[in-house]
Amino acid sequence: MTRRSIEEEKFVCIDCEFTSLEKETCRIIEVAVAVFDAHQVYEQFESLINPQCEIPAESIEIHHITQEMVQDKPLIEEVLPTLFKIIGKKIIIGHGIDNDIDQLAIAAERAKIPCLIRNNRFIDTLRMARLYGQSPTNSLEQLRKHFNIEAEGAHRAMSDVIVNMEVFRMLAKHYRSTKELFDALSKPIQMKIMPLGKHKGRPIKELPQEYLLWAARMDFDQDLLYSLRHEINRRKKGNLFAQESNPFKDFDI
Repeated sequence: MTRRSIEEEKFVCIDCEFTSLEKETCRIIEVAVAVFDAHQVYEQFESLINPQCEIPAESIEIHHITQEMVQDKPLIEEVLPTLFKIIGKKIIIGHGIDNDIDQLAIAAERAKIPCLIRNNRFIDTLRMARLYGQSPTNSLEQLRKHFNIEAEGAHRAMSDVIVNMEVFRMLAKHYRSTKELFDALSKPIQMKIMPLGKHKGRPIKELPQEYLLWAARMDFDQDLLYSLRHEINRRKKGNLFAQESNPFKDFDI
């Protein structure tokens, strides 16, 4: 990996909107990309996508993309070649970007379109924000407010890309080179606050032990699993692992 200044690097920011969060049934209904560096945007592309399936009402409530809006739009296989050409071999930026990359690759596989996007290096601004550690929460919207970035309107793909680029620029100021940033992100990040579930917003050090044991076995991202297991080990070493007669008493079974 070359020692290249972050200001000299061209990145590509990606955001997709989906019919749902279920990996097996998920379909892309909007995609936006922008090629940028520390100073300017070089190229942008966005398109609504006809998913050829129904968009659930709960998803429409989030992104406000209706069936009528996509019915005459291109299919994903018509858009992917243009998208992949813009992306090329650039470092991909995004918030929770691994899911966007995965869904684009899955869509390409379904359409039998050659795709190397999984080979691209990527930087997740969610993990950068965890390292930064000075925002109350690490959602893209909260980070926008934290850095006083102008709002871009509705929760849509290109508006999220524009905000995400600015968030990345702010977070990247703490690193001299892309190598330095990748080195920092190569290790698990210890989180202090539970970001999801019934204990969302609660300090991890205050979570009930039975919940810790359950959550540490779930399919969460590497940072959260590391943080949960770190707390379990901390309590064991300090003899703080209080005994419970029923370790599942807080769960709805």
